[in-house]
Amino acid sequence: MANNARADNLAKLIREVVAEKLQRGIKDPRISNHQVTVTDTRVTGDLREGTVFYTVYGDDADRAEVAAGLESAKGILRSEVGKAAGIKHTPSLAFLPDALPENARTIEDLLDATRRRDEQLRQQAAGAQYAGEPDPYATGPDEGPDGEDVPRT
Repeated sequence: MANNARADNLAKLIREVVAEKLQRGIKDPRISNHQVTVTDTRVTGDLREGTVFYTVYGDDADRAEVAAGLESAKGILRSEVGKAAGIKHTPSLAFLPDALPENARTIEDLLDATRRRDEQLRQQAAGAQYAGEPDPYATGPDEGPDGEDVPRT
């Protein structure tokens, strides 16, 4: 079993090699015609399997097209990782779309809803007045209702 530092170093190498090949080495138009960004890579502790997380700038059709292109280029990318790593067993690669853009969009939607609700509350509170007398503390803390000193207990 490999230690975590070795798995982290291999994950970093995979990220660099795959990103470089996606940018310059893959001629597949399903990949090269889109902006693909490698966001993260992870390698299992036994260094047998690697997962590459990526994002695609575009709509769902673009994401599906890039996913098909990455699946077909998996072997080429794995061999490039093997050349760069120089290890006995090159990890198999799995490509997963990163949920980061969807999570960010959800958070932005929640923040927008909160801002709208805050603005509604601000508008409701604009003309509001306190319940009861205008100054409920008209007498000091040591004075009775007729102004006499009241001993503290």
